[in-house]
Amino acid sequence: MLSGFKDFILRGNVIDLAIAVVIGAAFTAIVTAISTDVFGNLIAAIFDAEDIGTLGVDIPSRTGDGATTVVFGTTIAAVLNFLIVAAVLYFLVVVPMNRLLALRKQGAEPDVAAPSEDVLLLQEIRDLLAAQRAAGAAGPGAPGGDADAAGGAGPAGQRGPHPS
Repeated sequence: MLSGFKDFILRGNVIDLAIAVVIGAAFTAIVTAISTDVFGNLIAAIFDAEDIGTLGVDIPSRTGDGATTVVFGTTIAAVLNFLIVAAVLYFLVVVPMNRLLALRKQGAEPDVAAPSEDVLLLQEIRDLLAAQRAAGAAGPGAPGGDADAAGGAGPAGQRGPHPS
């Protein structure tokens, strides 16, 4: 039972998920700070409030002997947090994934870089060796062609046909 739990914990997707949660929490702290400290203070300055958390409206009581304050600044901050996170996710995750899926649906993959000169040279050598093997198979000697064209040295460095 404990080995199954260990296998579950050490699976790659569980660790990836844990990392994503930690990074998400750190990202949330950044977004909250930007929302509250930058946008919140700008909104509070526009409405002449101390900070966005105190932004609200006083509603007088029916009897006239007091007032109740309806605070909506924290709600504005929460909406700003949501909009910032949604915009980042949309532009950095959803748009690129949709583009990739559209390319795959068309059967076209994203452009890949041209192979380097080393790779082109190795491909040319491979093609020449394949042509030599094909020509050697049709040439004189055993039905499989001569030893040099068919693969080089045999066992223990011997040249010639392999013993059967």
